Amino acid sequence: MAVIALVTHQDRPEASLVARSTIAWLEGLGHRVILPEADASRLDRSGNGIAEDSLGETADVAVSLGGDGTMLRTVALVAQRGVPIIGVNFGQLGYLTDVEPDGVRDALEKFLAGAFSIEERMLLDVSISAAENDGPIVVLALNEAVVEKTASGNTVRLDVELDGSFFTPYAADGLIVATPTGSTAYAFSARGPIVEPTHRALLLTPVSPHMLFDRTLILDDDSEIRLTVSDHRAAALVIDGRPMGDLQPGDTVTCRASGTSARLVMFGPRDFHSILKAKFGLADR
Repeated sequence: MAVIALVTHQDRPEASLVARSTIAWLEGLGHRVILPEADASRLDRSGNGIAEDSLGETADVAVSLGGDGTMLRTVALVAQRGVPIIGVNFGQLGYLTDVEPDGVRDALEKFLAGAFSIEERMLLDVSISAAENDGPIVVLALNEAVVEKTASGNTVRLDVELDGSFFTPYAADGLIVATPTGSTAYAFSARGPIVEPTHRALLLTPVSPHMLFDRTLILDDDSEIRLTVSDHRAAALVIDGRPMGDLQPGDTVTCRASGTSARLVMFGPRDFHSILKAKFGLADR
């Protein structure tokens, strides 16, 4: 018997339909299915619900039913435990998902038969040191950590240290510390470079900088980036699209490559270049 965790998109009815049929099918085969309590409640399957922080403790695999945003949520829930993740795409063409909705059963059959490979993606350890906390809080990120202006703010002013040495102050709408996977997310919209997602590096990209230096820095994966709020204005911290609250002057965010990787399940070669061509409508000649 295997333990399969399902994580569903809350606003896509088609994902809920597939989730219900998949639960019935798996349980009919004698497998155990678990879901975060909120997901289970939405599906009227409260008996399958468990606490979010326990989801990765017993799961053999996690299945993300949604788009890239649901994949980010799934990674946040189970990556720390090394649980492999199958991404099922209910959105538009996704960078992270590998399976279409009508292929869920086939994908799970292949996984249970061992007919798959694992693609590891670098994660960030984001350490938050704020005066209001007793000590640093560490959060995992697959895409990025963003320190940005608050809704009512003008710009943020951030002192940046690289590997323990002061680099430069930034005045900008925000700063993005991204992984290669995150290079096609927010950093891309800020005109950062596209990086092969299996590469290992840290990207530091300013958002609308109010200074002459406006380029992305691509740093080794053993680098450490520390951002300190240096002005009198507060700044907002967002990790993989999740608001983490405001930072006050003197608070710091330190980013480094994590010793943990996201383990994405693949059922064949994943051609990142073809995904780019389809996403941006690039011609074949």
